Amino acid sequence: MALSNKQIEYLQSCGHRWNIKVGATGSGKSWLDYAIVVPKRLMALRGQGAAVLLGNTQGTLSRNILDPMRDIWGDKLVGAISSDNTARLFGHRVHILGADNRKHVARIQGMTIEYAYGDEMTTWHEDVFQMLKSRLRCAHSYFDGTANPADPHHFVKTFIDSDADTYCQTSTIDDNPFLPVEFVENLKKEYAGTVYYNRFILGQWAAAEGIIYRGFADSIAAGSNQFIWPNNKPIWRVHIGIDFGGTGSAHSFVATGVLPGYQGAVGLMSQRIPAQGTTPDDLYQSFLCFAEAVFTSLGKIDAVYCDSAEQVLIRGLQSYLRTTRYAWLAGRIHNAAKISITDRIHLTAILMGGGRFWYTDQAEGLRDALASALWKSKGSGKDERLDDGTTDIDTLDAFEYTIERDYKRYLRLS
Repeated sequence: MALSNKQIEYLQSCGHRWNIKVGATGSGKSWLDYAIVVPKRLMALRGQGAAVLLGNTQGTLSRNILDPMRDIWGDKLVGAISSDNTARLFGHRVHILGADNRKHVARIQGMTIEYAYGDEMTTWHEDVFQMLKSRLRCAHSYFDGTANPADPHHFVKTFIDSDADTYCQTSTIDDNPFLPVEFVENLKKEYAGTVYYNRFILGQWAAAEGIIYRGFADSIAAGSNQFIWPNNKPIWRVHIGIDFGGTGSAHSFVATGVLPGYQGAVGLMSQRIPAQGTTPDDLYQSFLCFAEAVFTSLGKIDAVYCDSAEQVLIRGLQSYLRTTRYAWLAGRIHNAAKISITDRIHLTAILMGGGRFWYTDQAEGLRDALASALWKSKGSGKDERLDDGTTDIDTLDAFEYTIERDYKRYLRLS
């Protein structure tokens, strides 16, 4: 079993109460844990407290740790998660828990924890982490965890910099000698010009600030044709996103073309109309005109994803469409998935960086919204997009509704 220098270093140094690997995506952090660290810790348990594995959600913990651990060690040593949120791992009963929500605090409250493992720590709710700190109360309790860097003010970074008994190892993507060179090069291109390059390539704690899509904005400012759709591949599916405006905002429609196999996305058309003074009937008529233009140009509309916060407007739009020759479209209207905004930004950034996003001259509103999107400078430790009325958040939301449901497919994670 070949190990990198960083992995050997960690095994030689992880005798502290808190042992945390922080670094780039693909730097080998999790592999070391499910192959060696977690099995070793579990087999050394003395039975004086509980063993707990925590992740963003139970599902992500299964995919990131349990499934690959099972591939190495087999079903007999790595059991399935039972209905009581535990699994038999290397002969021990281990609690398998999510940590993304404050409600999970109750699940570890009152426990004495002999060993805890933490996956994707920067995605946890802070209250869960604070409760965990008080539960590791055996003299020999250990914690091993991994994290991709986030904002420098994040609570995990604050804890690492405290006087706790902590060993923290930082790694870059180049610290993993086993990754294919082509994969590393492509990943660097996809993240270039964004905060994700600092975090996921260099392993640095970096604030999300300034222009979100810097490479895209610079290309537009330079008059480059890099992101203009060359119309050289067939459009496989057409999705429309609708963001309903409120006070101080606008209604926005964006049509996006999906390439076969989710190879990329094309901003085909966009339109923004003032919310103030626009009646629901005005809105429905405007959407019908937009949909007609899309259908006339492309010959298809596969789905319409709407801001799920406005159910009355959605039902009204469906009723209106049923009275028109586009009655068939009423059945293709769905609620937007509304995954986290940071995940939507991450997806858009990767599509841009990987040369998999384009726009047409009928989507200039979308172009301008993307080029002017800004991070909110706050210093709270959280990544937030600026939403104070000075940028076109409405068009960004509408566009993101058209791609977010296929997040894993675009990132080739499914």
